[in-house]
Amino acid sequence: MDTVIKSDFVSIDGHDTLAKLFRARSAAWADRVAMREKDYGIWSALTWADYRRFAYDCAGGFLSLGLTRGDVVSILSENNKEWAFADIGAHSAGLTVNGVYPTYQDGQLRHLLNDSKTRVLIVENEEQLDKFLSVRDETPSVIRVYVIDWKGLRGFSDPIVEPIEHLYEAGAAYRKANPDAIDAAIDAGTNDDIAVLIYTSGTTGAPKGALIPHRYLMFQMTAAPGTFPITGDDDILTYLPLCHAAERVISLCMNLGHGTRINFAESSETVFQNIQELSPTVLFAVPRIWEKFYSRINTLMSEATWIGKTGYEIAMSIGRKRADYLLAGKPVPALLNAQFKLADSLVFRNLKQLLGLDRSTFLISGAAPISADLLRWYFALGLPVAEIYGQTETGLATITNPDDPNPGTIGYAVPGVELKLGEQDQILVRGPSMFSGYLNNEEATASALVDGWIHTGDVGMVGNDGAWKITDRLKDIIITAGGKNITPSQIENELKFSPYISDAVVIGDKRKYLSCLIMIDQENVENFAQTRNIPFTDYRSLCAHPEIVALIEAEIESANKKFASVEQIKKFRLINVLLTAEDDEMTPTMKLKRKFVETKYEGLIAEMY
Repeated sequence: MDTVIKSDFVSIDGHDTLAKLFRARSAAWADRVAMREKDYGIWSALTWADYRRFAYDCAGGFLSLGLTRGDVVSILSENNKEWAFADIGAHSAGLTVNGVYPTYQDGQLRHLLNDSKTRVLIVENEEQLDKFLSVRDETPSVIRVYVIDWKGLRGFSDPIVEPIEHLYEAGAAYRKANPDAIDAAIDAGTNDDIAVLIYTSGTTGAPKGALIPHRYLMFQMTAAPGTFPITGDDDILTYLPLCHAAERVISLCMNLGHGTRINFAESSETVFQNIQELSPTVLFAVPRIWEKFYSRINTLMSEATWIGKTGYEIAMSIGRKRADYLLAGKPVPALLNAQFKLADSLVFRNLKQLLGLDRSTFLISGAAPISADLLRWYFALGLPVAEIYGQTETGLATITNPDDPNPGTIGYAVPGVELKLGEQDQILVRGPSMFSGYLNNEEATASALVDGWIHTGDVGMVGNDGAWKITDRLKDIIITAGGKNITPSQIENELKFSPYISDAVVIGDKRKYLSCLIMIDQENVENFAQTRNIPFTDYRSLCAHPEIVALIEAEIESANKKFASVEQIKKFRLINVLLTAEDDEMTPTMKLKRKFVETKYEGLIAEMY
């Protein structure tokens, strides 16, 4: 891959936009598999030639509607091949793509459509269409809506709503009548054209639309270090929302840049099953997924025979000793290496197959901090997990090195990206992958982008070896009534290393001591209760049982031992509602919204003080 990288320009093999690169790649790789999706339980493959045909039919369809350069196409859908077709099709027509989280409600959708002045909306099914129909009179810019799955809409009629097949048909007819139109639209694109709108979660107000130029996304394709070679032989499972910056980069950008095969998960409920049956070579996951893998092994071991438990403990002891040598930068003794190979063949290999990680070559964690202890556990299994750091506004900024993972850090700056510390040790980032500002929000843009540096809002430090470490979010740092500065994320990550704790929010700002709201891991806690004949009828009653409360108290006491007295959790309460990404308390990447939770559970917090 021949790249040109400057602070204000990036090209790959002579191409400076996604559409130009796609045109070249889809021609050169025509017969190679580009993506797979399950049809009736069987993985069905599409080649790059298929990808090109559907994408260009979308492009032609958009142009046939009279859309012009810079107009916005919004996609409200779970991940699927149609998402990818519409995305690159819009780019090929010179348009901007705005991905909408499928969990967004009517009012949130209305804001995004109006703020972006969306011209065409693509929705997945009847459920997502209903959201639009409830706000259609308040979204005058939308001229057409296409539905991917028309099932359930038979007999439905609306002048601007059509099945997506009509878009393909209109596009094919337009291309036949205007054979040079799409090439002309592609050729007119520039490196600084806005390719994508990515709306932030908006936990403290209405979501802001980050303007992402082609330069940003082209740079991301070059960011994988040589220690993590990515090729056309790699399989990626795509399951996090494609409207999230990290998933777009890992799935769509690596597919286009390196030819990796995209495999679309059936649904958010089948992710672990799909990982197990696919065994992807490249897997990007948020900490919640890595925690869940760890919990599954813990549950399995709790139910194992004496021989199984003993074998696991011996293997882990060997794995940890080997990991200690590697993390210290020391050569592993030959005998220990031989013992590890035996442990891998007898124990670890089976665990990797159980999790679907037996073919993995590049494992990545991002989008939220992850426990250093959890990374060490994976390293002991022989599964180094790279931690990446970045934001929607910065793109990928740092990555850890698999040969020197240094758990607890976010690694080193990606080549071409600069980091430095500003006031209050805030991390500032500058590089080719910077966003172009917020749509219709000059004030927020001026606050985030100052003198060419993006102010991340993250507090950090840099070690003597150049490895960066995040302390916490600047706005999340707790100052107790005694004046002590506390970084809650470190405590929360330690708590989440417990197989029985799914998430945690530490409370204590302007208070005498720290308290915590805990969300239990349903699967593991239910298993704990069932094996001990603890009666419960539902999630709420499970959280209320004294033995479960005692279990979580013991886990908190264990975590407390790693912190100074002032940093220890003195009281806690369990959130007795099972939360999902569709709940207001959670982000689409399954992180608890700290401020929202503190407000909603104000009464519960008051009980602890």
